[in-house]
Amino acid sequence: MLITAFFMLDLFPKEKIIIPLPDAVFEFYPNFFNKEEADMLFDKLINETPWQQDDITIFGKKIAQPRLTCLFGNEGKPYSYSGLTMQPHPWNPTLIFIKERIEQISNLHFTTVLANLYRNEKDSNGWHADNEKELGRNPIIASVSFGEERKFQLKHNINSNAKMTLNLNHGSLLLMKEGSQVHYKHQIPKASQSKKARVNLTFRMIL
Repeated sequence: MLITAFFMLDLFPKEKIIIPLPDAVFEFYPNFFNKEEADMLFDKLINETPWQQDDITIFGKKIAQPRLTCLFGNEGKPYSYSGLTMQPHPWNPTLIFIKERIEQISNLHFTTVLANLYRNEKDSNGWHADNEKELGRNPIIASVSFGEERKFQLKHNINSNAKMTLNLNHGSLLLMKEGSQVHYKHQIPKASQSKKARVNLTFRMIL
């Protein structure tokens, strides 16, 4: 209960930015967690998560994922992508706290979170959409970031003018809502400059 008691002072984010892209709704909260909260949550996530590196299949070739991952969920439902099927770990208090804060602002209920650890500037996540069949026809993803700031890129599947690069900073939340996984792809590219560790949590609803 200490984690809940410590964070009672800053229940609501100070700023919401609507990203002006067509055919989808993107909401960005740059200060969703204040620095004191974000610092403590980052340390807990780094140390409490059983990180693993799995092989994925890209264009028919198996490669080691260029980041570490871990899946958590409350219904024991697996999650599959790029030829990999992950089995969920049970929720822990840190993740439940973060999930409940996101659910307060989004009025949504998330069943699963995929945690990603980008260890340095060489770790990345290529162009993709979170559109696996177990997420339904129009998935909503809540992405919260802790640690090193990284560039997040969006591009429309058809409209070449609809694209954006967003800096995902420590303690920020990006809500990718209706249309985001249907009409867009996104990625975290490798960085050209040295980067420290970043933890990204992508909350989703498995049907």
